[in-house]
Amino acid sequence: MAVDTERIEAAVAEILAAIGEDVTRPGLEETPHRVASAYAEFFAGLAVDPLSHLAESVDLEPGELGEVVIVRDLEFRSICEHHLLPFIGTANIAYVPGSKVVGLGSLPRVVDTLAARPQLQERLTEEIADTLESGLQPRGILVVLDAVHQCVTTRGPRQTTSSTVTLASRGVLSETSARAEIISLIGGGRHEH
Repeated sequence: MAVDTERIEAAVAEILAAIGEDVTRPGLEETPHRVASAYAEFFAGLAVDPLSHLAESVDLEPGELGEVVIVRDLEFRSICEHHLLPFIGTANIAYVPGSKVVGLGSLPRVVDTLAARPQLQERLTEEIADTLESGLQPRGILVVLDAVHQCVTTRGPRQTTSSTVTLASRGVLSETSARAEIISLIGGGRHEH
């Protein structure tokens, strides 16, 4: 289902009126339309099945699989469902292939699709892991998200330097030693672009 931009425009105009603003004044007259366009982008993932990004996997022989695939620092943005404010961060994904791998560009598409919904970071982390588990049947998965939440940085406690880290693991990467090794690989060996 597509986002109903006309309803969003009407709702934004009502919010502006409710805070005492004149929706027709210069500077605000196009705001309802701009917000509706932004929301259509922010929530586009509601209309997409994240598994579709994993449909073109490649079956490999056991000797071709390697030990682990790690993709680090995938930038994402999502909207917190509690206050409809953004949270922005990075996703790090590791998986131990079962019998198939997927193009590396597929992983950021999974993250982007699931992030483009009203979200909680904790649930987003689990949904990424669940999608990879269902779509690739790997022997292990580790997903680590690190994000800054505007509901924390701009209102309430205003903790401007804090971030939130969440982790989801499955299979062999749920084991403490394997998980620690992968987290070390995610954090170490970075190079400047």
